[in-house]
Amino acid sequence: MDIAGKTAVVTGAAVGIGRAIAARLGAAGASVVVADLDAAGGEETRALIGPTARFVQVDMRDDDAVRELMACRPQILVNNAGGGAVLRPCFPEASVERWTAALDVNLRAPMLTTQLAIPGMRAAGGGAVVNVGSTAGVGFGPHVSPEYSAAKAALIRFTTTLPDLDGVRVNCVVPDWVATPRGIRERAALPPAERGQAPVPLEAVTDAVVDFVADDSLAGRVVLLEREAEPRWLN
Repeated sequence: MDIAGKTAVVTGAAVGIGRAIAARLGAAGASVVVADLDAAGGEETRALIGPTARFVQVDMRDDDAVRELMACRPQILVNNAGGGAVLRPCFPEASVERWTAALDVNLRAPMLTTQLAIPGMRAAGGGAVVNVGSTAGVGFGPHVSPEYSAAKAALIRFTTTLPDLDGVRVNCVVPDWVATPRGIRERAALPPAERGQAPVPLEAVTDAVVDFVADDSLAGRVVLLEREAEPRWLN
């Protein structure tokens, strides 16, 4: 797919990974819809990209707001909104409402946006959906936030169940700790012995997203981005 001239929706694009993805798609010529609950950060991302971008404030847990967002009928959708891995309390101490909200934003929301995107993408002759997962969803070990880990694991599996949607391709990028401004600050605040390897460069994440959008042969695929390692296919 040629990115230039396409409409791209990037959720969770006010800061960090989402902002970097939105800027990369904008630089490639896409008209970018910057979607986020954070109005100040979203407007900053829009200004960073320039006149080909617009900001839509949206709570990804609000179905009506999500439907309104997706009415733009994008050819590119990046499901990046999520988070909550370090928020306390977590399951089982968290209330049902709290852990359900984590499942909603990390799993249900990308499923809904994907479902809403498919008809417009098919009508346009094809489209690309890229889900942004996390290494929290890989493997079988314990995790501080079971709800976040479970949602990200499900997002990966959701992706692999959709290898053929009549021209709509769904893929997933699964990064470890990423070198966002916040990630860099958090790592620097740790004792040296606890910092581990250098975080995944932002460019590695945006490269993977662009590759998934541009390569029409990739569908239902998952790529793992580990720290100080080459990208690795999980399927």
